Amino acid sequence: MQARTPVTVLGATGLVGQRFVARLARHPWFELARLAASPGNAGRTYAEACRWRAGGEEHSGLGLRRLVNCTPEEAGAPIVFSALDAAVAREVEPAFARAGMAVFSNASAFRLEPDVPLLVPEVNGDHLALLARQRRERGWGGALVCNPNCTTAVLVTALAPLHAAFGVEAVACTSMQAASGAGLDGVSALELSGNVLPHIAGEEEKLARETARILGPLEGAAGDERVAALDLPLSAACHRVPVLDGHTLSVSVKLRGAPVPEAVREVLASFEGLAGRGLPTAPERPVRVHLAPDRPQPRLDADADGGMPVHVGRVRACPVLGIRFVVLGHNLERGAAGGSVLNAELFLSR
Repeated sequence: MQARTPVTVLGATGLVGQRFVARLARHPWFELARLAASPGNAGRTYAEACRWRAGGEEHSGLGLRRLVNCTPEEAGAPIVFSALDAAVAREVEPAFARAGMAVFSNASAFRLEPDVPLLVPEVNGDHLALLARQRRERGWGGALVCNPNCTTAVLVTALAPLHAAFGVEAVACTSMQAASGAGLDGVSALELSGNVLPHIAGEEEKLARETARILGPLEGAAGDERVAALDLPLSAACHRVPVLDGHTLSVSVKLRGAPVPEAVREVLASFEGLAGRGLPTAPERPVRVHLAPDRPQPRLDADADGGMPVHVGRVRACPVLGIRFVVLGHNLERGAAGGSVLNAELFLSR
């Protein structure tokens, strides 16, 4: 990249917004031009409006930056990263795309729209082809690209190489999801300390629908492609646990041909993803395979390589579906801000 592209973060004060700011403040391709927030915070400095929880330098050195409103007139930039809540995103994000800007959204509002790429770059980067149809049908010059639910992002990164090598026929998984996945004010310490919450509204449904869409192939003529969602039975049980960062899933999977655990480990360890493409946020290896019986662990592994790899361990035979393993990923990085920044890097590189 010869010149840094100006970018905006919408919803910059929340947990995901802060992670966007921390990643973009010194990004080699992007220049963080504007920080946008709710009307109640517009005009305040970032330090005044934001309880910083992203670590590193406080507010990434941008504490004196004035927040602007989430409108194209005030927050416009060629690239826009959205950390807005779904209800707000549904109204705000299309306005930026209509104004000719490329929006990379972490919100759920448009994830399952047939003309919106739901992207995990190492898995289904070809789904960016949907943008030609999106622009034609919606009549806008910009673009809208979504990254999936944080738990989905972790699961599909592990499933994708197995689906390519063998074919995934069924999945059963139990998630143990970190408190930060609920946002700054999502779950109180009184609810979660020393406790497990066995229900996260909408999460199990998102995991099933989004996984099938991301792993599905494109069909149709060039410029009019559609995603054929995978016909994949997926049983999910999602839990909130007293862990700060990092979603862990216990997964059982039925693979075509009934491969042995050693073959599964080899496929996972050799998955190259976007290695060699020169994308700054892409990890050297999207999947890290652990052999120790007590790994992966959120405290030891979630932050590795900027939180962008997923970690797989305890690959072994399953008496029900054939193969079982544990997979861990950083929900705020691979599952949110980092994944969305990588989406934008792939978009620009193409």
